[in-house]
Amino acid sequence: MFLPLRHENNEGRRWPIISIALVVLNLGIFLATHGQIDAENPQRIQVRAHIIMLAAAHPELTEPANVEEFITQFKSKSPEIWEQAKNPNRDVEDAWDAKMRLMEDPVKLQAEMEALGEQWADLEKNSFLDKYAFVPAHPTAISYLTANFLHAGWLHLIGNMWFLWLAGAILEDTWGRIIYPIFYLIAGAVALQFHAWLNPGSLVPTLGASGAVAALMGAFLVRFPNTKIEVAVILGLRSLTNFALGKGIRFKAASYWLLPLWLFSEIFFGFGGGSGVAHWAHVGGFVFGALAALGLKYSGIEQKADSAIEAKVTWTADAPIVQATDSMEHGKLDEAAATLQTYLATKPDSVEGYTLLSQIYWRKNNILAHLEAMVKLCQLHLKAQDSEAAWQDFQEYLNAGGERMPAATWLDICRLAETREDFDRAVTEYANLAAAYPTERQSILALLSAGRLCLKQLNRPADALRYYQAAHDSKVSHLDWDSNIQNGIEAARKSAGASYAPALKP
Repeated sequence: MFLPLRHENNEGRRWPIISIALVVLNLGIFLATHGQIDAENPQRIQVRAHIIMLAAAHPELTEPANVEEFITQFKSKSPEIWEQAKNPNRDVEDAWDAKMRLMEDPVKLQAEMEALGEQWADLEKNSFLDKYAFVPAHPTAISYLTANFLHAGWLHLIGNMWFLWLAGAILEDTWGRIIYPIFYLIAGAVALQFHAWLNPGSLVPTLGASGAVAALMGAFLVRFPNTKIEVAVILGLRSLTNFALGKGIRFKAASYWLLPLWLFSEIFFGFGGGSGVAHWAHVGGFVFGALAALGLKYSGIEQKADSAIEAKVTWTADAPIVQATDSMEHGKLDEAAATLQTYLATKPDSVEGYTLLSQIYWRKNNILAHLEAMVKLCQLHLKAQDSEAAWQDFQEYLNAGGERMPAATWLDICRLAETREDFDRAVTEYANLAAAYPTERQSILALLSAGRLCLKQLNRPADALRYYQAAHDSKVSHLDWDSNIQNGIEAARKSAGASYAPALKP
């Protein structure tokens, strides 16, 4: 099992109060309802089992309309279990089953069938699950909403809420506190309806937030396709214990392949059926979320929401900023950009100015200018020692397609990854920097830093040796670093083994 732990865009501009409210609401409803659901389920299961056993053993009995409907659906959905129930030599299930096997009076048997029909009707009439969970055979209007806030157990609840937090908090930061909850509620209803289309006539109550959460995952894929997600591999109780202790197998993967892999697994299990999990609700929610995110992105609604958020979280009294914001809100993007360019010529260190300018270029679909503005914004945040904002700028730069940030700025970002103790990411960025700027002195520093991290933090002496050797072979003048390079090569070789001395290329 793969368990996502975190992703690179965990930090937002504001507290994700809607996501927090959804988690608290789900928890509160669970605490208020799980006792009733737990008490109701055994009775429902028992009555259903008795109806199936009696109808299978005595097909000559007249079934009440509600029982006939249930048996018809059960035969269609579970033919193998129905055949087992018809077998007169099957094991006795309970005392009631033993009693029915000894009963031969057709009048008493018919009376038992009628009594079961009445019990089933009473359960359907007074059942909490039938009212508020989603039953595809006869869904109620309210169940399209309420089913998304009901959960069958603690693991069901915790799993859904964890995925909601990972994907939902950053989408709330992107879309705002109006679009995001509307999207979430609609997505939950759509996911349930998709489940009903693929399971028409099913009498099994469906509950849980997983359909809506799957929609958040689909939207996350569209909005942040290159964002890397850290995942723990849980293979059993031992690996779960190791994970709890901070050990075990972990890896990072971009959402553009990890999330589709999850979707394909849901489709596979959906065709398999019989798992008791609403896999098609997950599929429907994911597809809806992806399509809705595309619609929000290309309609300009997302950009308008982002601008509104920036206006709330950023304060400035400068008239040009106010003028540019007003022009942008009225669709006068060229005019807004011109105002900001004039303003930034006199105030080149204005974070507000470059933030707004990057948004304008994004709305104009001028990706190159947007990337240049993001670089400047990142530099300003680094200068102000606002490391979280600088890291967020860098992630936005990458998400927008940026590949080659200025060497000095990139080097600072690499060091920032080190301070975050994200050593794998730091090594990756150091290596990318060295490859992008092989003739710049920053490449030597990047190679030395990558070698140091591989040797001292990641226990990868072979990689460390490769980076130190590349620094040694670099055509960039590095006499002042020769002693560091030689010491690194010797330490890496010693750590890897005295006999290990591969031929390395820069």
